[in-house]
Amino acid sequence: MLERLPFTKKHPTVAVIRLHGTISAGPRGPINDAILGPVIERAFRKGKPAAVALAINSPGGSPVQSSLISARIRRLSAEKNVPVYAFVEDVAASGGYWLACAADEIHADDSSIVGSIGVIAASFGAHVLLARQGVERRVHTAGRSKSMLDPFRPENPEDVEKLQALLGDIHTSFIDHVKSRRGDKLKPEVPLFEGDIWLARRAKELGLIDGIDHITPFMRRKFGEKVRFRRYGVKRGLFTRFTSAAFGGALAEIEDRAAFARFGL
Repeated sequence: MLERLPFTKKHPTVAVIRLHGTISAGPRGPINDAILGPVIERAFRKGKPAAVALAINSPGGSPVQSSLISARIRRLSAEKNVPVYAFVEDVAASGGYWLACAADEIHADDSSIVGSIGVIAASFGAHVLLARQGVERRVHTAGRSKSMLDPFRPENPEDVEKLQALLGDIHTSFIDHVKSRRGDKLKPEVPLFEGDIWLARRAKELGLIDGIDHITPFMRRKFGEKVRFRRYGVKRGLFTRFTSAAFGGALAEIEDRAAFARFGL
């Protein structure tokens, strides 16, 4: 009760935002700007937090959503003059590491997986199977590139060249983001941007993270033993949870598990 009375000293509060899962647009994506935007805004604006902590456990996903969320975090951090600290759980890879770089400092568990600074596009080719089954596919377009990378026709070198150019441009944006946030901490003599992953201690040596630590002990050392934590996440009603489970939750769970499985998780 005393903390609610005027002129009494309040203990510092740290807002904790949980970023868990794959990063993708749409209602199935557990991490995207449309869903998390209001959550992030509340975390920075409610009760003048001493700091914002990002609890990250993500194998990556959409570069656009990663960029949108990171930009929102940086804007609010500057507006409210609130420092941001990222804490990696199992993994912060690819887009997950993009999110971590939105923080002023990045910390991880000893066994956390960090990195995968690269871009990937995956598809399949089914034209041989169709031919064996005697199936003729008919596609009509207005625009020479409209059916680019069609998986039901033989791969076109011109299409691959265009895709590589797109991936290269996204990769450049990712690298620029990491360099702008990590700066001189990065070790230039080591190739950091080829999609490799590292455990936390090696990632610290390379300058990809700042330390081996967890949220609670770190914040207690920084703001005192009586620091309080206010946790923020997406709240879903009963109807939303039911419809999600019935009409898309199972597929989303499969996609999420497949993404984590790439890192042995």
